[in-house]
Amino acid sequence: MRTTGLRIYGKSDLRLETFELPPIKDDELLVKLVTDSLCMSSYKAAIRGADHKRVPDGVAGSPTVLGHEFCGEIVEVGDKQKGRFKQGQRFVIQTGMKETYDAIGYSFHDMGGDMTYGVVPGFIVDRGYVLPYEGDAFFYGSLAEPLSCVIGAAHANYHTIHGEYEHVMEIVKGGKAAALAALGPMGLALLDYLIHCEHSPSLLVATDIDDDRLERAARILTPEDAAKNGVELVYLNTGKFDGPAAEMRKLTGGEGFDDVFVFAPVSQVVEQGDAILGYDGCLNFFAGPSDEGFDAKFNFYDVHYNATHITGTSGGNTNDMVEALELATLERTNPAILVTHIGGLDSAKDATLELPSIPGGKKVIYNHISLPLTAIEDFGGKGKDDPLFAGLARICGEAGGLWNAEAERYLLAHAAPLDADKYVPVE
Repeated sequence: MRTTGLRIYGKSDLRLETFELPPIKDDELLVKLVTDSLCMSSYKAAIRGADHKRVPDGVAGSPTVLGHEFCGEIVEVGDKQKGRFKQGQRFVIQTGMKETYDAIGYSFHDMGGDMTYGVVPGFIVDRGYVLPYEGDAFFYGSLAEPLSCVIGAAHANYHTIHGEYEHVMEIVKGGKAAALAALGPMGLALLDYLIHCEHSPSLLVATDIDDDRLERAARILTPEDAAKNGVELVYLNTGKFDGPAAEMRKLTGGEGFDDVFVFAPVSQVVEQGDAILGYDGCLNFFAGPSDEGFDAKFNFYDVHYNATHITGTSGGNTNDMVEALELATLERTNPAILVTHIGGLDSAKDATLELPSIPGGKKVIYNHISLPLTAIEDFGGKGKDDPLFAGLARICGEAGGLWNAEAERYLLAHAAPLDADKYVPVE
């Protein structure tokens, strides 16, 4: 079968190409990739090429396919997998495998999120990384991966029992939590999770330095809704204070925070997080820097006398993915709040390489259509000349400006299909 995919050949060398997939083996799955949500991790892989830990050295001659936040349908099932999976079944994949640093979206030649069809290797199927998905929208499935990452971060935080050599995993239930530089898509995902999970903090402070992002966050994750779940949610523009750490500590009655999550690889933000930790406070450095020499100061007096500590997470595990899918299916979380742009596979190359400079939240790619990357807020203006966007503007407007399952169905039914022949490489 032919497929069209966004392949990486080297640093900033991405090519959308149509090529042949090999026949599947008895233990493999042939799948149709419907959606992929673009991730900053893909941008980092794109700009670093083979210098990235997950990208193979030989990509210049044997390229791999980008994309790891995807959802799709099973097209063909290898004989050995027919008792476990069936044709037409929707699925997602936990791409961060514990057995190897290789991962779909970085390391595989015939499987990735930014492609029309792919082959799932047998060992990934056998190890339980392919998860059935029963949701009514493919983009919800794509967003389970980023949600699983922040779920994993919350589970990875730890605290100690005084006088005992034991670490207790998880954020402090009913404690005080802060998320710094946290109003990008991943930060919003964490806030949504912390407000609606079983171990919510009693105080949750979310910071940014941009009033527009703060206003949007407060509109879609309201303090009123958080209060209904027993969480006091405070949004704070730290750029408006000479001493933002002192201002945040005031919100805790001077005690400091039990759990702090840092979402920007900026030394000042890391140091701010350190300064607001309370006794036995845990700082989770969630932001993955591109600079291998990135560092920041940390107060080791407090490490010794106040038991402050630090951890870092990248990705979630299979249990985190299952939890993400369950929360979305039960509508306890709303992944739609993360989405600000949609586009076709022909927009994925430029969108990936320009991702840091594109404002807003998650950019969802629909792999089988041709469409420029477009902000949801621009649907109305484009709809004056384009009936596709007019329909999308109406549907999203009725949903409070959010992307939704009805909008996805409308898009897939009315958008122009991707022309695979356009991307056949010239010999």
